[in-house]
Amino acid sequence: MEPGICYIKPEYLVEAVGESTWSKGPNGESTKRKHDEKPSEEENVSKKGGGGKKERKRGQNKNRPVFKDERYSHLCHSLIDGPGGNACSLENCRYVHDLDAFLAAKNDDLGTECYVYTTKGYCGRGVTCRFAKAHLDEQGRNIKREDYDEKTAKTTFNGISSELQVCLRKHNYDFSRSKELIRDAEKIRDARKEREKLNEETDTASTTVIDSPKGRDADAADRVKPPVDFREKLILSPLTTVGNLPFRRICKEFGADITCGEMACALPIVKGLSQEWALTKRHESEDIFGVQLCGNNPNIISQAAQVLHETAKVDYIDLNIGCPIDLIYQQGGGSALMRRTNILELTVRSCSNLSQQLPFTVKMRTGIYADKSVAHELLPLVEEWGAAAVTLHGRSREQRYTKHANWEYIEECASKAMSIPVIGNGDILSYEDYVERRQIAPHVSSVMIGRGALIKPWIFQEIKEKRAWSPSSSQRFELLQKYCNYGLEHWGSDTKGVENTRRFLLEWQSFLYRYIPEEVQQTPPQKINSRPQAYRGRDEMETLMSSGNSSDWVKLSEMLLGPVPQGFTFVPKHKANAF
Repeated sequence: MEPGICYIKPEYLVEAVGESTWSKGPNGESTKRKHDEKPSEEENVSKKGGGGKKERKRGQNKNRPVFKDERYSHLCHSLIDGPGGNACSLENCRYVHDLDAFLAAKNDDLGTECYVYTTKGYCGRGVTCRFAKAHLDEQGRNIKREDYDEKTAKTTFNGISSELQVCLRKHNYDFSRSKELIRDAEKIRDARKEREKLNEETDTASTTVIDSPKGRDADAADRVKPPVDFREKLILSPLTTVGNLPFRRICKEFGADITCGEMACALPIVKGLSQEWALTKRHESEDIFGVQLCGNNPNIISQAAQVLHETAKVDYIDLNIGCPIDLIYQQGGGSALMRRTNILELTVRSCSNLSQQLPFTVKMRTGIYADKSVAHELLPLVEEWGAAAVTLHGRSREQRYTKHANWEYIEECASKAMSIPVIGNGDILSYEDYVERRQIAPHVSSVMIGRGALIKPWIFQEIKEKRAWSPSSSQRFELLQKYCNYGLEHWGSDTKGVENTRRFLLEWQSFLYRYIPEEVQQTPPQKINSRPQAYRGRDEMETLMSSGNSSDWVKLSEMLLGPVPQGFTFVPKHKANAF
């Protein structure tokens, strides 16, 4: 059998008529490389330096069309609960105040039951809800159930208050604590450099106390036990766009021990931008929750860590020094920090000393280039500077998600840690993968799962139960329904919330379709980088769910969230599926 191919049982194979399903992209175009065709002039020019190599499709669809539906006006909040509410107090309110006109233009309800009202007893979207008839009385007013309690109804935390936002925007927030920590870190760094310089001048063979293994052992012994135990845990990786709160709720229900929000940039956090603070939101089911920061300036990162510690409910803060995104890298953040060790030292030293109750962790890759790994040198330094744990993804920035994660190298790095947990990350899609990686890397304390959880979020359950689970298409559809319900609760059940839920559902489906049921494979379990042969599912729904064409994903969304707006188009954020 050819490596890199997931072989399907003969009875489920689709005869090759033209191109198979998996060889088509989200818009039906072929994703196969045409080796026998010469690249066009445009393809040659597109390559940096004007060479003759065809540019690979990878990374993000940066120029993808973004659908904006401008049909719906926003109703003034004074009318949300229907007629008879308080009059609008704003002189120049830009929202709609004609309730009858708004209701006449509003689309039909999507169903007879509102998930938010059913679970909470009150729907804050009122008459704008796309399931409003479930909670409107005969006069068209929004009602509250008798058992509704405003004090206990809150299930989501964090985000930014209007008072904090004003304080940050007017630069009135007191960041003296983080500034002091940066100054202390600079003194320690400068003193270390001075000692190193003296050692070089005197040509002394021995190393200084702070850099010696004995010194690091002493520091580790004096270190206070962190409030979060990162050992022997299943951790959900921070996932941009798709690692949102509804998805994390799904993973928690399947057994994820620790969750982390989507990567948030430090500068917008310090500036008080609502969009970035939304990434810090946490559901009550997330018992151990962290926020991941990225940035290129130690002062800004430490300020962001301070304001999060003082105003949000977070159990730990993670620093991303492995992000491969070009824009982040070119600005000196993400994986670029792996070569900016002076900046990294200030960041880790200052943030790790912010509070003994707030562990500061670091997530890194093997290095920037595939042929030059540096994590084995960097990991002991990061531990020395105060990090509570380190996560290592077994690929370089250059590799992104291609090739296989190097777990032998992860083990080499983990063995160099004195006391902190080292968390391994990469290519885990089944219980068998988990066992194999833990055997390769016995010094690894825990495992972090990213794409594997996107493809099959029940992977946490499989690992804990030590057996595979192959859900039917109806069970998988129920999972999508649950995600939509959680999305309507989180983003809102009005038109805007419905379309936000649809967009994130489609982004998730761009990973979900890659799941191959155990029963149709010749040699399970599925490997994350193996491309399947063209196949049909055991029923029509399973076949639809396995389609790589985004128009089929839209069909699925219409079954759950009603018809898409006229002119709606969808192109997934990421091009590559790393087959």
